Amino acid sequence: MSILIGNKTNVLVQGITGNEGVRATKHMLEYGTKVLAGVTPGKGGQAIEGIPVYNSVKEAIANHPKINTSIVYVPPFAAKDAVMEAIANGIGLVNVITENVPIRDAAEMLACARKEKARVIGPSSIGILSPEKSRLGVIGGEKEIVEAIYKEGPVGVMSKSGGMTNETSWVVRQAGVGQSTVIGIGGDVIIGTNYTDLLGLFERDRQTKAVVMFGELGGTYEDQVADIIKSGDFSKPLIAFIAGKFAEYMPEGMHFGHAGAFIEGSRGSPTEKKKKLREAGAIVVEQHHEIAEKLKEIL
Repeated sequence: MSILIGNKTNVLVQGITGNEGVRATKHMLEYGTKVLAGVTPGKGGQAIEGIPVYNSVKEAIANHPKINTSIVYVPPFAAKDAVMEAIANGIGLVNVITENVPIRDAAEMLACARKEKARVIGPSSIGILSPEKSRLGVIGGEKEIVEAIYKEGPVGVMSKSGGMTNETSWVVRQAGVGQSTVIGIGGDVIIGTNYTDLLGLFERDRQTKAVVMFGELGGTYEDQVADIIKSGDFSKPLIAFIAGKFAEYMPEGMHFGHAGAFIEGSRGSPTEKKKKLREAGAIVVEQHHEIAEKLKEIL
């Protein structure tokens, strides 16, 4: 098994004619992902890599009723409308790759998703990959890198950082095991699916035996992970690495990289996050490469 995506995932690419949409479509098709259609208003009738382009999601669904997943590669000002259009047409999983989505727009589209019981991953996600099954976005990069890093296995990986998703998955491979599903959740202040949401899915996934989390300074998503472990709602081994300790020595209120990466007092600090996670029973490593050592002990 896996979570979120698998062999039955049928994809619509919103913004397929843009440079990033074209690139992602090539990567997904190369991996074997079932990309059925694309949407770019005003560009209907074209084809990208042999994939038909439509003017609206409604039109795409009418011609390809098996579509159940959308990946969004539209400009920031159009992201909210794209997500809400996908949800309005019955698509249950929407992966938003778009960065710099206004906070108010993100809040509105996520409220819509909750109301309609749809799931949004992102904004600012790098994508999702269930090895040897399906891939959304350019997560993993070129074919040779994907084949070297990603292999079907028992470890779930979730990360705020798109850039560190590959690195973390590679460390998992150094332990001699593969991944069940790898998810870039995005690093914005407001995101559709957080770590605890994913842990609930991993808890129920028979393939997943352990989860690795790449966290960072800012926000409270890692604190929420500590809470769910304490409550007993997540019972599998969790290995966590929290990046950004250097920021604790910088002036308060500074932003570091992601929109949600800032510290207020001790709130959001790596030291505080690690303390809470350890107290809850998570395995917290100080060096990123130590993830492999801990996985070997567990598995």
